[in-house]
Amino acid sequence: MISRSQRITFWAIVWFCILILSVPTLIVVGASLTAGNIIAFPPEGLSLRWYEKIALARDLRQAFGRSVIVSLICLAVSVPVGTLAGLALTRFRLRFTNAIQVYLLLPFTVPLIGSGIGMMLVFGEWRILGSVWPVGVALAAINIPFIIWSVSSSAAALDSDLELAAASCGAGRVETFFHVTLPGVMPGVITGGLLMFVLAMTEFLVSLLLTDARTVTLPVQIYNNIRSIITPDLAAVSSVFVVIALVAVWLLDRLVGLEIFLKSK
Repeated sequence: MISRSQRITFWAIVWFCILILSVPTLIVVGASLTAGNIIAFPPEGLSLRWYEKIALARDLRQAFGRSVIVSLICLAVSVPVGTLAGLALTRFRLRFTNAIQVYLLLPFTVPLIGSGIGMMLVFGEWRILGSVWPVGVALAAINIPFIIWSVSSSAAALDSDLELAAASCGAGRVETFFHVTLPGVMPGVITGGLLMFVLAMTEFLVSLLLTDARTVTLPVQIYNNIRSIITPDLAAVSSVFVVIALVAVWLLDRLVGLEIFLKSK
């Protein structure tokens, strides 16, 4: 049994953590609504003019479009590769499984600056540096462990008897995969895909190293702008990132369910 004092202490800690995590976001969103000409909190009146400004800013619109393209390329590369890799690690007895799993941890152990410089040198040697699509491929390679782990969690919870039942009914391996295995691990695929999309949209360091002045993504464009002066329109752009993250969580809840997602972790 939990006493009343322990319950009060527990919820006090929970709400304190929620407050600490929420305050930076609330400050950024509040600063983006200011009617003044400088970034400040509390805002000097309320206005949406800074959102109108970023909507009309050609450089920000183009950078946002490139970020979306990068994220879609990242999805196109990571979803099929991560899904098949997650299934292979879970459903098959592979040699050197432990070594493969350790290898998949390398993107997290190697600093992003190291991975970015390595890819910059490779892409520069291939003469594709400065294009948009290599950024998406690079981000897929760096963040692919996320989708592999997500699919592996769903595959581990999938009853293997379902695949055996499909085979006994005459279904081939391809039919079993598309009609039984893939729908069974779809929650993991959706979860990993949404996570990969958000990570690709917000990645800064690797994008900075792999783009030039003609192909900057939105995070790099924001960095270039704040090097001169910090204005409320940058807070408005940051609020757009918050909205993208909220939409991703909403889609995750609608398509998969947050309870399933949290249990898979």
